[in-house]
Amino acid sequence: MQYHPDRNPGDHAAEERFKECSEAYGVLSDAEKRAAYDRYGHDAFTAGGAGSGQGGFQQVDISDIFGDIFGFGEMFGGGGRGRGRSRSVRGNDLREDLSITFENAAFGIEKDVTVRRRELCDTCHGTGSAGGKAPSTCKQCGGQGQVRYQQGFFSVARTCPVCQGAGTMIESPCTKCRGQRVVAHNHTLHVKVPPGVEDGTRILYNGHGDAGLDGGENGDVYIVLHVSEHAFFERDGKDLHCGVPISFAQAALGATIKIPTLEGEATIDIPEGTQTGTTFRVRKKGMPVLNSSGRGDLYVQVKVTTPGKLNKHQRELMEQLAATLGHENKPVKAGLLDKVKDIFS
Repeated sequence: MQYHPDRNPGDHAAEERFKECSEAYGVLSDAEKRAAYDRYGHDAFTAGGAGSGQGGFQQVDISDIFGDIFGFGEMFGGGGRGRGRSRSVRGNDLREDLSITFENAAFGIEKDVTVRRRELCDTCHGTGSAGGKAPSTCKQCGGQGQVRYQQGFFSVARTCPVCQGAGTMIESPCTKCRGQRVVAHNHTLHVKVPPGVEDGTRILYNGHGDAGLDGGENGDVYIVLHVSEHAFFERDGKDLHCGVPISFAQAALGATIKIPTLEGEATIDIPEGTQTGTTFRVRKKGMPVLNSSGRGDLYVQVKVTTPGKLNKHQRELMEQLAATLGHENKPVKAGLLDKVKDIFS
Protein backbone atom coordinates (compact mmCIF):
# COMPACT_ATOMS: atom_id res chain seq x y z
CA MET A 1 0.00 0.00 0.00
CA GLN A 2 2.88 2.36 0.75
CA TYR A 3 4.30 2.09 -2.77
CA HIS A 4 1.04 1.65 -4.68
CA PRO A 5 1.06 3.79 -7.86
CA ASP A 6 -2.31 5.33 -7.00
CA ARG A 7 -0.78 6.72 -3.80
CA ASN A 8 2.38 7.87 -5.57
CA PRO A 9 1.36 9.37 -8.92
CA GLY A 10 4.39 10.16 -11.06
CA ASP A 11 6.83 8.66 -8.54
CA HIS A 12 8.90 6.24 -10.64
CA ALA A 13 10.95 5.12 -7.64
CA ALA A 14 7.77 4.04 -5.80
CA GLU A 15 6.56 2.26 -8.94
CA GLU A 16 9.78 0.28 -9.18
CA ARG A 17 9.59 -0.59 -5.50
CA PHE A 18 6.01 -1.76 -5.97
CA LYS A 19 7.15 -4.00 -8.84
CA GLU A 20 9.76 -5.52 -6.54
CA CYS A 21 7.06 -6.25 -3.95
CA SER A 22 4.91 -7.86 -6.62
CA GLU A 23 7.83 -9.98 -7.78
CA ALA A 24 8.58 -11.07 -4.21
CA TYR A 25 4.97 -12.06 -3.69
CA GLY A 26 4.98 -14.00 -6.96
CA VAL A 27 7.90 -16.06 -5.68
CA LEU A 28 6.71 -16.63 -2.12
CA SER A 29 3.15 -17.59 -3.12
CA ASP A 30 4.31 -20.32 -5.53
CA ALA A 31 5.86 -23.44 -3.99
CA GLU A 32 7.98 -24.25 -7.06
CA LYS A 33 9.26 -20.71 -7.47
CA ARG A 34 10.03 -20.48 -3.78
CA ALA A 35 11.99 -23.74 -3.92
CA ALA A 36 13.88 -22.44 -6.93
CA TYR A 37 14.67 -19.20 -5.13
CA ASP A 38 15.90 -21.10 -2.08
CA ARG A 39 18.23 -23.07 -4.37
CA TYR A 40 19.42 -20.49 -6.89
CA GLY A 41 18.52 -17.13 -5.43
CA HIS A 42 17.37 -14.24 -7.64
CA ASP A 43 19.17 -15.74 -10.62
CA ALA A 44 16.45 -18.38 -10.81
CA PHE A 45 14.08 -15.75 -12.27
CA THR A 46 16.31 -13.78 -14.58
CA ALA A 47 16.40 -14.56 -18.27
CA GLY A 48 18.21 -17.85 -18.75
CA GLY A 49 18.40 -18.51 -15.02
CA ALA A 50 18.45 -22.03 -13.62
CA GLY A 51 14.84 -21.91 -12.45
CA SER A 52 13.34 -19.36 -14.83
CA GLY A 53 11.29 -21.82 -16.85
CA GLN A 54 10.07 -19.42 -19.53
CA GLY A 55 13.01 -17.13 -19.01
CA GLY A 56 12.08 -14.48 -16.50
CA PHE A 57 9.71 -13.09 -13.88
CA GLN A 58 6.01 -13.77 -14.49
CA GLN A 59 3.51 -10.98 -14.01
CA VAL A 60 1.55 -11.09 -10.74
CA ASP A 61 -2.20 -10.37 -10.33
CA ILE A 62 -2.54 -7.42 -7.96
CA SER A 63 -5.74 -8.87 -6.40
CA ASP A 64 -3.69 -11.85 -5.15
CA ILE A 65 -1.42 -9.60 -3.14
CA PHE A 66 -4.11 -7.49 -1.49
CA GLY A 67 -6.56 -10.36 -1.12
CA ASP A 68 -4.10 -12.73 0.59
CA ILE A 69 -1.93 -10.34 2.58
CA PHE A 70 -4.36 -7.58 3.52
CA GLY A 71 -7.65 -9.46 3.24
CA PHE A 72 -9.47 -7.05 0.95
CA GLY A 73 -8.99 -8.45 -2.52
CA GLU A 74 -12.58 -7.47 -3.32
CA MET A 75 -11.28 -3.92 -3.63
CA PHE A 76 -9.73 -5.02 -6.91
CA GLY A 77 -12.55 -7.30 -8.00
CA GLY A 78 -12.08 -10.12 -5.50
CA GLY A 79 -10.91 -13.65 -5.97
CA GLY A 80 -7.34 -14.79 -6.34
CA ARG A 81 -5.70 -16.14 -9.49
CA GLY A 82 -6.21 -19.86 -9.89
CA ARG A 83 -8.48 -20.20 -6.88
CA GLY A 84 -11.89 -19.62 -8.46
CA ARG A 85 -14.77 -17.68 -6.93
CA SER A 86 -17.18 -19.08 -4.39
CA ARG A 87 -20.66 -18.47 -5.80
CA SER A 88 -22.65 -19.73 -2.80
CA VAL A 89 -25.09 -17.09 -1.61
CA ARG A 90 -26.52 -16.95 1.90
CA GLY A 91 -30.28 -16.42 2.14
CA ASN A 92 -31.72 -13.16 3.42
CA ASP A 93 -32.60 -12.65 7.08
CA LEU A 94 -36.26 -11.93 7.79
CA ARG A 95 -38.13 -10.01 10.49
CA GLU A 96 -41.58 -10.60 11.90
CA ASP A 97 -43.27 -8.47 14.58
CA LEU A 98 -45.26 -10.13 17.36
CA SER A 99 -47.55 -8.20 19.73
CA ILE A 100 -48.07 -9.67 23.20
CA THR A 101 -49.75 -8.53 26.41
CA PHE A 102 -47.99 -7.35 29.55
CA GLU A 103 -48.95 -10.61 31.25
CA ASN A 104 -47.52 -12.61 28.32
CA ALA A 105 -44.22 -10.81 28.83
CA ALA A 106 -44.29 -11.64 32.54
CA PHE A 107 -45.16 -15.33 32.33
CA GLY A 108 -44.18 -16.30 28.79
CA ILE A 109 -46.34 -17.64 25.99
CA GLU A 110 -46.17 -19.88 22.93
CA LYS A 111 -47.60 -18.70 19.61
CA ASP A 112 -47.51 -19.71 15.95
CA VAL A 113 -46.14 -17.00 13.65
CA THR A 114 -46.44 -17.10 9.85
CA VAL A 115 -43.31 -16.03 7.97
CA ARG A 116 -43.31 -15.30 4.25
CA ARG A 117 -40.00 -16.63 2.96
CA ARG A 118 -38.36 -17.64 -0.33
CA GLU A 119 -37.79 -21.37 -0.74
CA LEU A 120 -36.00 -23.26 -3.52
CA CYS A 121 -38.35 -23.94 -6.42
CA ASP A 122 -39.57 -27.54 -6.23
CA THR A 123 -40.12 -27.68 -10.00
CA CYS A 124 -36.59 -26.89 -11.14
CA HIS A 125 -34.98 -27.85 -7.80
CA GLY A 126 -33.40 -24.44 -7.48
CA THR A 127 -31.60 -24.44 -10.83
CA GLY A 128 -33.85 -21.85 -12.44
CA SER A 129 -33.94 -23.84 -15.70
CA ALA A 130 -36.91 -25.66 -17.20
CA GLY A 131 -36.85 -29.39 -16.52
CA GLY A 132 -34.23 -28.98 -13.82
CA LYS A 133 -31.48 -28.66 -16.42
CA ALA A 134 -28.32 -27.18 -15.03
CA PRO A 135 -27.49 -23.64 -16.21
CA SER A 136 -24.80 -23.39 -18.87
CA THR A 137 -21.42 -21.78 -18.31
CA CYS A 138 -21.23 -18.11 -19.23
CA LYS A 139 -19.17 -17.77 -22.41
CA GLN A 140 -18.06 -14.26 -21.62
CA CYS A 141 -16.26 -15.04 -18.33
CA GLY A 142 -15.87 -18.80 -18.66
CA GLY A 143 -17.82 -19.39 -15.45
CA GLN A 144 -15.59 -17.18 -13.29
CA GLY A 145 -18.20 -14.47 -12.80
CA GLN A 146 -15.50 -11.90 -13.52
CA VAL A 147 -13.66 -10.49 -16.48
CA ARG A 148 -10.15 -9.10 -16.17
CA TYR A 149 -8.69 -6.00 -17.74
CA GLN A 150 -4.98 -5.24 -18.05
CA GLN A 151 -3.92 -1.90 -16.65
CA GLY A 152 -0.20 -1.33 -16.82
CA PHE A 153 1.72 -4.07 -15.09
CA PHE A 154 -1.26 -5.44 -13.13
CA SER A 155 -4.78 -6.63 -13.92
CA VAL A 156 -8.13 -5.59 -12.44
CA ALA A 157 -11.12 -7.95 -12.15
CA ARG A 158 -14.67 -6.73 -12.62
CA THR A 159 -18.08 -8.38 -12.44
CA CYS A 160 -19.05 -10.02 -15.71
CA PRO A 161 -21.61 -7.77 -17.46
CA VAL A 162 -23.30 -10.73 -19.18
CA CYS A 163 -24.06 -13.08 -16.26
CA GLN A 164 -23.86 -10.38 -13.54
CA GLY A 165 -21.29 -12.38 -11.63
CA ALA A 166 -23.22 -15.66 -11.55
CA GLY A 167 -20.82 -17.45 -13.90
CA THR A 168 -23.75 -19.27 -15.51
CA MET A 169 -26.57 -18.50 -17.91
CA ILE A 170 -30.15 -19.84 -17.92
CA GLU A 171 -31.19 -20.47 -21.51
CA SER A 172 -34.70 -21.82 -20.80
CA PRO A 173 -36.13 -20.40 -17.53
CA CYS A 174 -38.38 -22.48 -15.28
CA THR A 175 -42.03 -21.58 -15.82
CA LYS A 176 -42.83 -21.65 -12.09
CA CYS A 177 -40.06 -19.48 -10.67
CA ARG A 178 -39.29 -17.71 -14.00
CA GLY A 179 -35.62 -18.37 -13.59
CA GLN A 180 -35.45 -16.82 -10.11
CA ARG A 181 -34.72 -20.25 -8.55
CA VAL A 182 -36.85 -19.47 -5.49
CA VAL A 183 -40.59 -19.18 -4.83
CA ALA A 184 -42.33 -17.38 -1.93
CA HIS A 185 -44.10 -19.63 0.58
CA ASN A 186 -45.70 -19.24 4.01
CA HIS A 187 -43.71 -20.89 6.79
CA THR A 188 -45.10 -21.42 10.30
CA LEU A 189 -42.80 -20.87 13.27
CA HIS A 190 -43.76 -22.06 16.75
CA VAL A 191 -42.45 -19.16 18.82
CA LYS A 192 -41.70 -19.63 22.51
CA VAL A 193 -41.63 -16.33 24.38
CA PRO A 194 -39.76 -16.76 27.68
CA PRO A 195 -40.84 -14.97 30.90
CA GLY A 196 -39.29 -11.56 31.50
CA VAL A 197 -39.01 -10.23 27.94
CA GLU A 198 -39.22 -6.51 27.30
CA ASP A 199 -40.62 -4.41 24.49
CA GLY A 200 -38.24 -4.69 21.52
CA THR A 201 -36.74 -8.05 22.56
CA ARG A 202 -35.62 -10.07 19.52
CA ILE A 203 -35.84 -13.87 19.35
CA LEU A 204 -33.55 -15.51 16.78
CA TYR A 205 -34.48 -18.61 14.77
CA ASN A 206 -31.45 -19.80 12.82
CA GLY A 207 -31.93 -21.12 9.32
CA HIS A 208 -35.62 -20.26 8.98
CA GLY A 209 -35.14 -17.31 6.62
CA ASP A 210 -34.82 -17.21 2.82
CA ALA A 211 -33.15 -20.18 1.16
CA GLY A 212 -29.47 -19.95 0.27
CA LEU A 213 -28.29 -20.55 -3.29
CA ASP A 214 -25.57 -22.83 -4.63
CA GLY A 215 -24.97 -24.43 -1.26
CA GLY A 216 -25.25 -21.22 0.74
CA GLU A 217 -26.81 -21.21 4.19
CA ASN A 218 -30.42 -20.24 4.77
CA GLY A 219 -31.02 -16.86 6.35
CA ASP A 220 -32.37 -16.35 9.86
CA VAL A 221 -35.66 -15.07 11.23
CA TYR A 222 -35.85 -12.42 13.94
CA ILE A 223 -39.10 -12.24 15.92
CA VAL A 224 -39.39 -8.72 17.36
CA LEU A 225 -41.69 -8.45 20.38
CA HIS A 226 -44.01 -5.53 21.08
CA VAL A 227 -45.35 -5.54 24.65
CA SER A 228 -48.55 -3.62 25.38
CA GLU A 229 -48.79 -1.27 28.36
CA HIS A 230 -50.48 -2.42 31.56
CA ALA A 231 -53.59 -0.75 32.97
CA PHE A 232 -51.84 0.38 36.17
CA PHE A 233 -48.37 -1.20 36.43
CA GLU A 234 -45.34 0.69 35.16
CA ARG A 235 -42.20 -1.31 34.46
CA ASP A 236 -38.65 -0.29 35.30
CA GLY A 237 -36.44 -3.19 34.24
CA LYS A 238 -37.31 -6.07 36.54
CA ASP A 239 -39.29 -3.89 38.99
CA LEU A 240 -42.91 -2.77 38.87
CA HIS A 241 -44.49 0.42 40.21
CA CYS A 242 -48.10 1.31 40.91
CA GLY A 243 -50.15 3.78 42.93
CA VAL A 244 -52.92 2.85 45.40
CA PRO A 245 -55.39 5.33 46.97
CA ILE A 246 -56.07 5.24 50.72
CA SER A 247 -58.46 7.26 52.85
CA PHE A 248 -57.47 9.90 55.37
CA ALA A 249 -58.61 7.62 58.20
CA GLN A 250 -56.51 4.71 56.92
CA ALA A 251 -53.47 6.94 56.68
CA ALA A 252 -53.98 8.41 60.15
CA LEU A 253 -55.04 5.28 62.03
CA GLY A 254 -53.21 2.62 60.03
CA ALA A 255 -54.83 -0.25 58.12
CA THR A 256 -54.30 -3.41 56.14
CA ILE A 257 -55.16 -2.84 52.48
CA LYS A 258 -55.36 -4.97 49.35
CA ILE A 259 -52.98 -4.27 46.46
CA PRO A 260 -52.81 -5.66 42.91
CA THR A 261 -49.99 -7.99 41.79
CA LEU A 262 -49.39 -9.96 38.60
CA GLU A 263 -50.70 -13.09 40.35
CA GLY A 264 -53.76 -11.42 41.88
CA GLU A 265 -54.43 -9.51 45.08
CA ALA A 266 -52.07 -9.30 48.05
CA THR A 267 -52.14 -7.28 51.28
CA ILE A 268 -49.79 -4.77 52.89
CA ASP A 269 -49.92 -3.07 56.28
CA ILE A 270 -50.22 0.72 56.32
CA PRO A 271 -48.72 2.01 59.58
CA GLU A 272 -50.36 4.72 61.63
CA GLY A 273 -49.54 8.23 60.45
CA THR A 274 -48.58 7.29 56.87
CA GLN A 275 -48.11 10.33 54.63
CA THR A 276 -49.35 10.59 51.07
CA GLY A 277 -46.66 9.58 48.56
CA THR A 278 -45.10 7.00 50.88
CA THR A 279 -43.78 4.02 48.89
CA PHE A 280 -43.82 0.42 50.13
CA ARG A 281 -41.70 -2.34 48.65
CA VAL A 282 -43.20 -5.80 48.17
CA ARG A 283 -40.37 -8.24 47.49
CA LYS A 284 -40.44 -10.77 44.63
CA LYS A 285 -43.68 -9.43 43.16
CA GLY A 286 -42.09 -7.70 40.17
CA MET A 287 -41.16 -9.06 36.73
CA PRO A 288 -39.22 -12.30 36.24
CA VAL A 289 -35.62 -11.81 35.12
CA LEU A 290 -35.10 -13.07 31.57
CA ASN A 291 -33.29 -16.42 31.43
CA SER A 292 -32.91 -16.44 35.21
CA SER A 293 -34.73 -17.62 38.30
CA GLY A 294 -34.58 -14.12 39.81
CA ARG A 295 -37.44 -11.71 40.11
CA GLY A 296 -37.87 -8.01 40.74
CA ASP A 297 -39.90 -6.18 43.38
CA LEU A 298 -43.20 -4.31 43.38
CA TYR A 299 -43.19 -0.71 44.64
CA VAL A 300 -46.56 0.59 45.86
CA GLN A 301 -47.01 4.32 46.38
CA VAL A 302 -50.02 5.27 48.53
CA LYS A 303 -51.96 8.43 47.84
CA VAL A 304 -54.25 9.87 50.51
CA THR A 305 -57.57 10.90 48.98
CA THR A 306 -59.66 13.83 50.17
CA PRO A 307 -63.45 13.33 50.34
CA GLY A 308 -65.23 15.44 47.77
CA LYS A 309 -68.37 15.89 49.87
CA LEU A 310 -69.15 15.32 53.58
CA ASN A 311 -72.51 14.78 55.20
CA LYS A 312 -73.49 16.80 58.27
CA HIS A 313 -72.24 14.26 60.80
CA GLN A 314 -68.94 13.79 59.01
CA ARG A 315 -68.41 17.52 58.84
CA GLU A 316 -69.04 17.91 62.58
CA LEU A 317 -66.52 15.19 63.36
CA MET A 318 -63.96 16.71 60.97
CA GLU A 319 -64.39 20.14 62.53
CA GLN A 320 -63.78 18.66 65.98
CA LEU A 321 -60.65 16.95 64.68
CA ALA A 322 -59.45 20.13 63.00
CA ALA A 323 -59.84 22.05 66.23
CA THR A 324 -57.58 19.61 68.05
CA LEU A 325 -54.95 19.57 65.27
CA GLY A 326 -54.60 23.29 64.85
CA HIS A 327 -54.12 25.26 61.62
CA GLU A 328 -50.41 26.03 61.53
CA ASN A 329 -49.08 25.68 57.96
CA LYS A 330 -45.34 26.03 57.49
CA PRO A 331 -43.49 25.17 54.23
CA VAL A 332 -41.26 22.11 54.66
CA LYS A 333 -38.51 20.95 52.29
CA ALA A 334 -38.26 17.17 52.13
CA GLY A 335 -34.74 15.98 52.81
CA LEU A 336 -33.09 13.31 50.70
CA LEU A 337 -32.77 11.04 53.73
CA ASP A 338 -36.52 11.23 54.37
CA LYS A 339 -37.24 10.31 50.76
CA VAL A 340 -34.98 7.29 50.93
CA LYS A 341 -36.61 6.19 54.16
CA ASP A 342 -40.04 6.49 52.56
CA ILE A 343 -39.02 4.35 49.58
CA PHE A 344 -37.69 1.50 51.68
CA SER A 345 -40.04 1.75 54.67
